[in-house]
Amino acid sequence: MRRDVRGRWSKALAALSLCISAGAVHAQSSVSLYGLADAFAGVVRTPGSAGNAWQVGSGGLSTSYWGMSGAEDLGGGMKAIFTLESFYRINGGQSGAYDGQSFFGRRAFVGLSGQFGQVTLGRNDSLLFVSTLLFNPFGNSFVFSPMVAHTFLGSAMGAASVQSDTAIDDSIVYQTPEVGGLTGSVLYSNAGIAGHAGQANYSANVLYFAGPFSATAAIQSLHTASLFLNGATEQTAWLAGAAYRLQAVKLYLQYERVTNNNDLTDDTVQVGASAQVGTGSILLSWAGTLRRPAQGADVRWSTVVLGYDYPLSKRTDVYAAWRYDTMTSVSSGNSLGAGIRMKF
Repeated sequence: MRRDVRGRWSKALAALSLCISAGAVHAQSSVSLYGLADAFAGVVRTPGSAGNAWQVGSGGLSTSYWGMSGAEDLGGGMKAIFTLESFYRINGGQSGAYDGQSFFGRRAFVGLSGQFGQVTLGRNDSLLFVSTLLFNPFGNSFVFSPMVAHTFLGSAMGAASVQSDTAIDDSIVYQTPEVGGLTGSVLYSNAGIAGHAGQANYSANVLYFAGPFSATAAIQSLHTASLFLNGATEQTAWLAGAAYRLQAVKLYLQYERVTNNNDLTDDTVQVGASAQVGTGSILLSWAGTLRRPAQGADVRWSTVVLGYDYPLSKRTDVYAAWRYDTMTSVSSGNSLGAGIRMKF
């Protein structure tokens, strides 16, 4: 009888110890599920289009996505981290921001963070894209941000200025700790090619956020042949941006130069402003690109966008925007849309 009691107590203590251990492990680890849903309705007419395209579209102000991320406390101020994020098109339910994009196309990485900074391996954000979206009033909008459209989207002018996606495969990124509002990051990718002969990609950026003034500088050098749609095999992009807050108004400025080894050169300037009016914000941005091809005449592309964003809650906002484009030798573009964006 005593042996049975002792056996039961031993089993109970073992179970309690297991629960305590599991609770301790759980306390040191965390996993989050999150995302964003954005849809708009309106008319989109890009430069050179044959006519208006009435549509319900996805991602007016932000590309819709969902993701999961986690961290485990390893002690001594060090953590193991991972992130998996996937774009989707809410208007049709398709995965990816475009046909053929990988499932976790937004970003997918695992790494370590600590007092030394952070190191991640996988599909990491393009550092040039990070600097681009942080220093224009329309952020990462591929529909209504003039700077993003001029940099990353093809048009009647031809292939996009920058030939990379918003994230880069097979990459490793190191980010420094923040010192006085200043951080720096470097990225290297060899595209999975043994010896990476002619295939390596490099980029770096610095970000400064302290007080009303903020600034960035970024460089990206691409050599992966499969990326290029503009006839080149090598490309280098430089970007500088700044912003300054004057009470309820924030001013933005960016300059970007993209050079290719086929003598195609793009220069893009963006100026913008956001102004808080009541609980909402008025957004205004203009971008102009001068494309100088190796042969033929120069091409100019100008885009101005005026928008209004109104928060219904901390997670949900509604918006409306008007976009007007002009481009050398083609018809102008005129787009108007209104939408809703919800974070979860």
